[in-house]
Amino acid sequence: MQGYSSKDEVSLRYMSKTRRWTDKEKGEGYWVPLAQIVAMKESSDIKLKGLSIPNTDIPVIASNASSNMNITANNIAKYEGIKSTILSLIHDFATSVYYERVFDGLAESIFDSYKKEVDLLIAENTGDVLEKIPYVINSLSNEEPESISQALNTCRRIIDAFADNIFPATDDTIEVDGNSVSLKKDKVKNRLTTYVSQNCDSTSRVKKIRDNLSNLYDRVSSGVHNDIDCEEAKSLFFNTYLILGEILTLKK
Repeated sequence: MQGYSSKDEVSLRYMSKTRRWTDKEKGEGYWVPLAQIVAMKESSDIKLKGLSIPNTDIPVIASNASSNMNITANNIAKYEGIKSTILSLIHDFATSVYYERVFDGLAESIFDSYKKEVDLLIAENTGDVLEKIPYVINSLSNEEPESISQALNTCRRIIDAFADNIFPATDDTIEVDGNSVSLKKDKVKNRLTTYVSQNCDSTSRVKKIRDNLSNLYDRVSSGVHNDIDCEEAKSLFFNTYLILGEILTLKK
């Protein structure tokens, strides 16, 4: 918008992006502000309207007039190209900033709202589970293998305590796809899956939660091994938190 008055890296880059060069090797081009480019175009528009090829038998006069018209028309095209490119870049920049702000705020709003809802549900239904979460976060701040293992074991205990609260162990069994499924103390995944099935009418969602829960529980149960780094451990913790919240929302 304000033009470029110095030949620094940014100026040179945007001289190319806005198609301002007339001779890049010599450093010659339109360094002036956009307003001046627009004024130059308007002046050339007026000039072109006043030009014409004279009715003369002298070839050189007709040739000069034609050449002058071509040069002016080319200048107009050049100015218009610079103007449209600058405006396009400004539009792209403004659009990207706008949507970045909109979606950043939207994402934060959605996450904050969901977190508050999940925290409330966990506190109301399984308050002792919520108390273990700060311990996991503290353990994951230390990237030592022993701390990671402790954090994952705590995640597993959180899931165990969660299952005991919402679907206590029983000696009963249920039939699933023709198979007898145990609901005893050590069958945590079975009890949670049963709870999900009883509180969700969507078969596809039940399957999604069941698969996610099974993979998650198996992974946090392997926390004593050294094949889980800190980044995966953090991901597993957040997955634990989110899936507990999703399971609780089914009963709303």
